[in-house]
Amino acid sequence: MLVEDEVGLRSYLQSELSFEDYNVIAVPDGETALSEFAAHPDDISLIILDWMLPGIDGLGVIRKLRRHYDVPIMMMTARDYVGDKVSGLDAGADDYITKPFETEELLARVRVILRHNNQRNITNKKYRVGDLELDIKTRQVLYQGTEVQLTQREFDLLLTFMQHPGEVLTRDDLLDDAWGTSFEGQVNIVDVYVRYLRNKINPQLDGQLIETVRGVGYRLRSADEHEA
Repeated sequence: MLVEDEVGLRSYLQSELSFEDYNVIAVPDGETALSEFAAHPDDISLIILDWMLPGIDGLGVIRKLRRHYDVPIMMMTARDYVGDKVSGLDAGADDYITKPFETEELLARVRVILRHNNQRNITNKKYRVGDLELDIKTRQVLYQGTEVQLTQREFDLLLTFMQHPGEVLTRDDLLDDAWGTSFEGQVNIVDVYVRYLRNKINPQLDGQLIETVRGVGYRLRSADEHEA
């Protein structure tokens, strides 16, 4: 689904996406997007969503969708301040592309998001590292038996850590795995979300669950270290 109020851009992007063999539902505003998605939730694999829309804006659309659905969402906007990007991603967006952009970049990001989502959907694996448990199928996280409520982005970041316990992961590694694409020059987004994870899982550990490796990145303590 393509949600864009500018008629010319909406028509152009719909044509480009259709040329790549994607079936595209193009709508002009947030209310229509919500009603169309509610009517076809199993038929829409990705939403490309403009931020500035008449009526309910892009952030409002994301927040409403995230109450019930896990569909991938790419925000598309002229707002390039890092705080805006963090707001969009924290609300539940999977990616963020800034206008103006090259069509080839948009198409590449679409391919990456769909590939990343397909890989996630076919995996029903459970992970356990020390006192942490993560179930991909139910998207549930437990710490010492207590459920931890995470956003989609926080969940994906923690999953990356739990797939590589004890390993030092650079910020670029985490962007590639957890975001499915990279945000050049915006690696500090990783620092923001690592802080979120630390505060939600167990702030009393003072960062020792996910350790900062100065000048390199981060590492999740292995199971042996959890028990030590």
